[in-house]
Formats: sequence, C-alpha cells, structure tokens
Amino acid sequence: MPYDFDKPVNRRDTHSMKWDVKEHELPMWVADMDFQTAPEIRAAIQERAAHGVFGYSVVPEEWYQAYMGWWERRYGFSMEKEWLVFCTGVVPAISSMVRKLATVGENVLVQTPVYNIFFNSIVNNGRNIVENPLQYDGNGYQMDLEDLERKLSNPQTTLMILCNPHNPVGRIWSRWVSCAGNIM
Repeated sequence: MPYDFDKPVNRRDTHSMKWDVKEHELPMWVADMDFQTAPEIRAAIQERAAHGVFGYSVVPEEWYQAYMGWWERRYGFSMEKEWLVFCTGVVPAISSMVRKLATVGENVLVQTPVYNIFFNSIVNNGRNIVENPLQYDGNGYQMDLEDLERKLSNPQTTLMILCNPHNPVGRIWSRWVSCAGNIM
C-alpha cells in the first residue's frame, strides 16, 4: 500500500501538543508525527470502533507474536513470550524501568540534550540524574566516551537510559562507536 510522507497536514488548532503553540515557535521537543497514520492502522481503529464496546481488554496473543516475529525477522533474535511486558507508552515504560532497575538514591545516567520527560521519570521515582552531555562538532552529536566511562564507573550509577534514535538530536546510534565517538 502506498504511503505519502510528504503530504503536509495542518495540525494547528486540533489540540495538538506539538502544534498548538505560538505561530513562529518550532516545537522540536515532542516526537510527534507530521504525516497521516498508515491506512491499515486507521482501518483497524475504525473496525474496532465500529464494534461500539470499549471495555477492559487483555493483551492478545497476536501482540506477542507480532513483537517476537519482528525481532526474529529483523535481527535473527528469538525471544520468549515471558520476556515481553505490555506498557501503554514510552513514558510509563521508562518510569517503570527506573523503579525496577535502580534503587531509590542511586544514579541514572542520561545523555543530554534529551527528551525532558526522562528527567521527570528519574526524579519523580527518587533517583538522581547524572548527565553525560553529547558533544556537538558542527556536523552532528557524538558521545563523550571518556566522560561516559568515568560516570558509569561510579558504583552509585546503576542505570543508563540510551535514547535511540536520540531525541532531540536525531542521531541513530549504531552498535560500534570508536573512542572518538565516531561511528565505525
């Protein structure tokens, strides 16, 4: 099915968190799509809405199979159904992860600039923020690996949240990073 990612959609005055801002403000802090949702997704939502009853639901087996199949096809990685946990969104998932993987009073490292909700998810759960600022070289952002290593060597820093793709800098981190922070 064809997708048109170039068709502009005016989202002003639609209760859009991203676009209901001042006229010349560029809202780059929120990761929101500026193109229409894929027709298959809209059709599935319309089909579900046509049912007319919106009670409590369970996570269907198809949800698990979709994730497991995608990882297997894309990366050759097999996972068990028991490894998956349904979550309603990225922010609740980050907060849950912080609560489960770090103890109150421990440090959680983030690479700034980063989506501001990361800070709320850390502080609101009683953990401390440690920043490893990304370095801008005039062309793009790089990791400061020496600073990262130093901060992760602190025994109180027990968790790092890697934002990938990085919001807001737009960098996609690959598996291999050289000591200079350049992708190999």
